[in-house]
Amino acid sequence: MTKRTKTAESAKGIDWDRCYAQRTQRMTSSIIRETLKIAQQPEVISFAGGMPASEFFLAREMEEACRYVLANEAQKALQYGVTEGYPPLKAYLVGKMQEYGITAEEDDILITNGSQQALDLVGRVFIDPGDVVITEAPTYLGALQAWNVYGPRYVTVPLDDDGIRVDQLEDVLKREQVKLVYVLPNFHNPAGVTLSLERRRKLVEIAASCGVCIVEDDPYGELRFEGEDLSPLVALDRGNVLYLSTFSKILSPGIRLGWITAPKEVIGKLVQAKQGADLHTSTFVQMVANDVCQRGLLRPHVLKLRKVYKERRDTMLASMEKYFPPGVSWIRPQGGLFLWVTLPEHVDTTEFLKVAVEEKVAFVPGPAFYPDGRGRNCMRLSFSNVTPEVIEEGIRRLGQALVREFG
Repeated sequence: MTKRTKTAESAKGIDWDRCYAQRTQRMTSSIIRETLKIAQQPEVISFAGGMPASEFFLAREMEEACRYVLANEAQKALQYGVTEGYPPLKAYLVGKMQEYGITAEEDDILITNGSQQALDLVGRVFIDPGDVVITEAPTYLGALQAWNVYGPRYVTVPLDDDGIRVDQLEDVLKREQVKLVYVLPNFHNPAGVTLSLERRRKLVEIAASCGVCIVEDDPYGELRFEGEDLSPLVALDRGNVLYLSTFSKILSPGIRLGWITAPKEVIGKLVQAKQGADLHTSTFVQMVANDVCQRGLLRPHVLKLRKVYKERRDTMLASMEKYFPPGVSWIRPQGGLFLWVTLPEHVDTTEFLKVAVEEKVAFVPGPAFYPDGRGRNCMRLSFSNVTPEVIEEGIRRLGQALVREFG
């Protein structure tokens, strides 16, 4: 007994840092997830997470779908499925995308575990260390988190009220050997802007002329409150664009269902990458979502969400006009979930978050959305998961924090 105890005591522990792959050094934690921890404090009003309004989830309809699937197709629903995705759901997506001018066949679609997995699969298939990836500035931080591990070199192009500055993008494409151009054309996360139709046409034209692939990320396109729908980039150039979308913002983020539409040869490579990651997306979840969609329940639900989010956006805009001090500006989005706020140059929103939390309100600081950490005087506010009454109170508190910060 004594000998065995001494042996155990003398054994060396594993040096885990030495065991990790070098790519783990490029992994980072999501600042949104860290901010959400802050938001869990009692009485804190959070505008941080881009979460749908949970009180409007189709809970009863989803319960009915679960019962139906298990009662009628349990053997199929609980079994392994094909990597490409559940065929009836893919057939539904073919028709759904046609409404927005996107022509696709079932073989052009891969069902993923949320569009976040689609981003990761794109990174696995396309990005080698040192490859140049163009993003907007700012851009979706989840894409940066997905791709950082693959070691790209980011080159950023600024946004204005009409989306990415295509004139500056053209200059970058001429001087850089670019692998991918990543854009969010509709109700940008975090900037809230929408890419104009003129710029959409110009973007696909110059990308095609340079032989560069566009990754079009469109999680919010159906959540338009005002104005007319604009053609997706993939509808303007079917062969040069990878189109990503998701059920997270229109049905439920908890079911983790997204999809990517791409040329068949690209889908083949993405399928191979997904097989190495998780074999396939949950068959049961796909069948439940398909039942909800095929019963015609999704469209009226989206129309309801548009009304709800428009009211909440309008409340936030009016409250900012009322409570924010001079020197603060913001974007008025035509849809989506987010407002982008710019403060005077001397304000560091990462530090200012501490002041805001003292006033019991939270947001996401701007630097999280830039590959190079710029945007220190900006912040993202989400209005989707907060009632109008709470929005006004939260903006009042944020206004008080700004007054304190401005001295």
